[in-house]
Amino acid sequence: MSYWKKEGLLFIVSAPSGAGKTTLCKELAGVMPTLAHSVSHTTRKPRPGEVEGEHYYFIDEPAFKGMAESGGFVEWATVHGHLYGTSKAELERLFGQGLDVILDIDTQGAMQVMNSRMKGVFIFILPPSMQELENRLRGRSSDGEEEIQRRLKNAVAEIKSYRYYNYIIINDNILSALEALKAIVMAEKSRISNIDEQWVKENFPTIGGN
Repeated sequence: MSYWKKEGLLFIVSAPSGAGKTTLCKELAGVMPTLAHSVSHTTRKPRPGEVEGEHYYFIDEPAFKGMAESGGFVEWATVHGHLYGTSKAELERLFGQGLDVILDIDTQGAMQVMNSRMKGVFIFILPPSMQELENRLRGRSSDGEEEIQRRLKNAVAEIKSYRYYNYIIINDNILSALEALKAIVMAEKSRISNIDEQWVKENFPTIGGN
């Protein structure tokens, strides 16, 4: 029997485009077997190397809007001219397997989750500077100049939202940022409120009920 309660925890990670949030979430889920990285839906076209169902679920705009109108998303937003959303069914499926879930979503979506009744741990990722952010956007060579400028402009508004989050990580080094993210997840998992009291009673019967 597990010593954690069955209800999984939800971790929401946001960052300006290029700060490395998706990489961090995927890397952490890869080394923590009880943590799943939820895959979002988007109307954006796949970039070279992106795989359906692994990076995103790529759907057209009518299909996306149909899901939104039927309440199929926990959150959704227009980001950089494209629609992105977190499927309610996907989250329920992962939680149903007894997993914790980590989402990498934009600040608009995170604010929707904050304003809903869902419990979550909110983490904001920052690059070391705006100049470094621009260097990373240009370095991935997947967007044209117009798109890069749009993402940099949007980053200014996104970064202003950091004060609403529970934690902040400066991603100046992917390994240290990954360790910081892992430490946050482990700290939240280790809260007294998450321990299964029945497990304590069964394994430490001599301590009594108090």
